[in-house]
Amino acid sequence: MIKTNMAPPAARLGVLNLSSLALSLLALVLSGTVGSALAMDISLIGLFPGKGAVLIIDGSPPKSIKPGQRSAEGIVLISAEKETAVIEVDGKMRTLRIGQHHRSDGNTASGNTVSLAADQRGHFIAAGTINDSGQLSMLVDTGASVVAIPETDAKRMGLDYKKGATASLNTANGVTQAWRIRLDSVRIGDVSVSGIDAVVIPEGKLPMALLGMTFLNRFELNRQGETMTLRKRF
Repeated sequence: MIKTNMAPPAARLGVLNLSSLALSLLALVLSGTVGSALAMDISLIGLFPGKGAVLIIDGSPPKSIKPGQRSAEGIVLISAEKETAVIEVDGKMRTLRIGQHHRSDGNTASGNTVSLAADQRGHFIAAGTINDSGQLSMLVDTGASVVAIPETDAKRMGLDYKKGATASLNTANGVTQAWRIRLDSVRIGDVSVSGIDAVVIPEGKLPMALLGMTFLNRFELNRQGETMTLRKRF
């Protein structure tokens, strides 16, 4: 558990529950504003972290795709990590775990709405874009009062976090330091929110970014079964 002793405006960031994060690097399905014209089945069957991914598309033979490469079907591999790959399909980002299947079925959704599918443990993981450039997976956590980003991701995305005010955090491993920052924007699918307060957590303290209430309070959240819908309020 992490609690924070920050001064206002983030005086009480609530409790950041880290107990389930190490097991949460699973699947995300985002539904954006424009569906695909044709249905397409995509399965992730292999990963080479930082180098590429192996996909089966519509039952065709496995295809190896490098980061930034576009397949003949129009699928772009954004990144390949140890357990997940981020792809772009129909102009939307999807995060797949190895062995995970995604079907693009041509459905449409509101431009102010994002739908997330629960993983096998009931967690919701979103493929986020920070400041219109940096991409990372984020665990939806209504118990976290603020967006929290691991330091490794902050470095990778070029965030100038060390100029932010520091905060003392009480964790299960003792007191640690974090940095308060303000993000220009956070985007999930096609829905973007500007001016988001966040903290950067030192390396090794947070295995995955948390999509906390400084982002989520801009939305109406509705869960029906294994689907959570975020509808933008302002």
